[in-house]
Amino acid sequence: MSKIIRIGTRDSELALWQAHKVQNKLQALGYKTELVPVKSTGDLVLDVPLYEMGITGIFTKTLDVAMLNGTVDIAVHSMKDVPTALPKGIVQTAVLKRAAVDDILITKGEVNFSKPCTIATGSLRRKAQWLHRYPHHTVVDLRGNVNTRLQKLHDSNWQGAIFAKAGLERINLLPNTYELLDWMLPAPAQGAMVIVALKKDPFSVEATSKLNDLQAAQCTRIERQFLKKLEGGCTAPIGALAEYVAERILFKGCLFSLDGKTKLEIAKDVLIEDDLKVGIVAAEELLTNGGKELMATIKAQMN
Repeated sequence: MSKIIRIGTRDSELALWQAHKVQNKLQALGYKTELVPVKSTGDLVLDVPLYEMGITGIFTKTLDVAMLNGTVDIAVHSMKDVPTALPKGIVQTAVLKRAAVDDILITKGEVNFSKPCTIATGSLRRKAQWLHRYPHHTVVDLRGNVNTRLQKLHDSNWQGAIFAKAGLERINLLPNTYELLDWMLPAPAQGAMVIVALKKDPFSVEATSKLNDLQAAQCTRIERQFLKKLEGGCTAPIGALAEYVAERILFKGCLFSLDGKTKLEIAKDVLIEDDLKVGIVAAEELLTNGGKELMATIKAQMN
């Protein structure tokens, strides 16, 4: 174990927390490690909505390049930020035990949702689901790392903003009061951390594979199957969640129009050992039942 595993990470507080988590786990197994923070385009450009930037893997691309050019050996990501197709030569080696998958709403006091409200989020998925439930509300774009977004909410005249619960919990910023949005399907792989490495680096691949959580890996694989089959390279309001319930896997998936008016959803219930391509099958059924036309409309509106 003489090699030092260089861990690439974004330099936000949350990304560094995730990288330190992996570092501690590897060091507990006897491996030597070093953190190498880098800035991504997604962190540097904060005045343009993510979907308008048209870059696949905007938060992961810089680390992909760093890995391929030999600057780092592995990278740690929030899995929901990782494109469903990894760059050639880079492989997924581990999904860590999953944290909370929920979205939450943080407000600055009591909010009457029956009245016009302004809610902030940088996510098409959250925006569409919110407008489906509250069509009389206005949803504005919110960018930046967790700390920046919390500050923007504090400084604004918005009634609330939507966050992933896991991110706030990890860096101890979860407020005492918030609303759990249990009706909102999360992003595929939300709440999961993933490690990637170079395929040609068996040392790092073997080391990080020891951190893989089989349940988290299986559920996120199903969700990302669904996403990949549906989106076809297009960013769209897609939610997905696979969960272990007793000896079964329960899967829910959804696709919304950008304005939230149209909602397509699907559910599957399979034995754990029979999951195979349940995410793909669910996506194919959704595409057959209106999803193909809806995706075509979304792509036209995004161009």
